[in-house]
Amino acid sequence: MVIVLMGPMGCGKTTIGRLLGQKTGWEFADADDYHPQANKEKMGQGIPLDDHDRKPWLETLGRLIQDHVREKKDLVLACSALKKSYRVLLGIDEKTVYSVFLKGSFALLQERIQSRSHEYMPSALLQSQLDTLETPENGLVVDISASPDEICQKIIEKLIS
Repeated sequence: MVIVLMGPMGCGKTTIGRLLGQKTGWEFADADDYHPQANKEKMGQGIPLDDHDRKPWLETLGRLIQDHVREKKDLVLACSALKKSYRVLLGIDEKTVYSVFLKGSFALLQERIQSRSHEYMPSALLQSQLDTLETPENGLVVDISASPDEICQKIIEKLIS
């Protein structure tokens, strides 16, 4: 099974992904690690990525996901997956590749990103991510105001057990 933790910056994708990986023994991958240097530089300058920038990155992640599905290896992937078309490229089908939308208010997201440091994602990009976000019609939606342990438990109960 592959689970894609999705949502805008600050929603806890990496934190939840690492913890979920520890709790399940599954491999964890962070989509940020797969961005080409040009994307990192663009975001580092406060310039939002466009679909053209994201497509090769998403295709790489889609191959990673499909490799895990084909090899029947479990994976937790933290990936913004903001648009429906991105989720299609990733192969999210809610049968073998599941999405978990980590949903939170603008105020909570902003509070979280202001209290952290990210290699190349300035807090100014939050609004552009929210403007890009197409709320998923399917998949699991989890409120991020709960603790990381509670969020992981809900994901495990709904998708894994």
